Amino acid sequence: MGRVTVRRTVVRLSAGEARTRQDTLVAEEPLELRVGGRALAVTMRTPGHDVELAHGFLLTEGVIGNAEDVSIARYCDGVDDQGRNTYNVLDVALADGVPPPDPGVERNFYTTSSCGVCGKAALDAVKLKTRFSPAADGVRVTPRTLSALPDVLRAQQKVFDGTGGLHAAGLFTAAGEPIAVREDVGRHNAVDKVLGRALLDGRVPLGGTVLLVSGRASFELVQKAAMAGVPVLAAVSAPSSLAAELAAEQGMTLVGFLRGDTMNVYAGADRIG
Repeated sequence: MGRVTVRRTVVRLSAGEARTRQDTLVAEEPLELRVGGRALAVTMRTPGHDVELAHGFLLTEGVIGNAEDVSIARYCDGVDDQGRNTYNVLDVALADGVPPPDPGVERNFYTTSSCGVCGKAALDAVKLKTRFSPAADGVRVTPRTLSALPDVLRAQQKVFDGTGGLHAAGLFTAAGEPIAVREDVGRHNAVDKVLGRALLDGRVPLGGTVLLVSGRASFELVQKAAMAGVPVLAAVSAPSSLAAELAAEQGMTLVGFLRGDTMNVYAGADRIG
């Protein structure tokens, strides 16, 4: 398994003085995801929970709908220039009868940790047909419950405490109980890891749940939540215009600027109350 953090010597400047010290950085390494031996995507991620990431990615791309659609997920053999296993290539074998990824939904071979959707071949390809529509989900969440979630998420960001350089995603019940929390240098990877964990645990579709992200709510994060059947997506920062548009289209509730006891509801306000 790759390192989650690395140590680096830095020069710290403060009050006109320069001091050399050790700093902890979050690790960022490429993960090549293969399906049936064929390269599908490369994403920059924080090593750890890679099998969850792969399951979540394939779920939100519409390739699989449950854990039984994958027969095996394993790291490929590989070593770096120092002879160490890199664990940066993961091959997923689909179960018999599960069709391979639709060639119409293609990613460029490389996507960054800051933006997963920018590698899409076309914007129209992102609007996948959802298997588990959240539109009919009648769950209701109180503002008080939502207001408490950022503190719960922050309390479980163990790597962030040492680096200050990670995004987080948390899946919660409507009562505010945490189901899964994951960190990653890429916000979309953190979401994939959380959704992949839920898929492996047999929880998908994720009716009656709230997905909280530590940063902004992008179009892709709404799409990922919708593909997993999540009815409520909340973010501590702003959503994009396309995120709000897609949430309304999919019948989701989208909350932004969730800070303290204030928040903006951009879609699906009937679930909040």
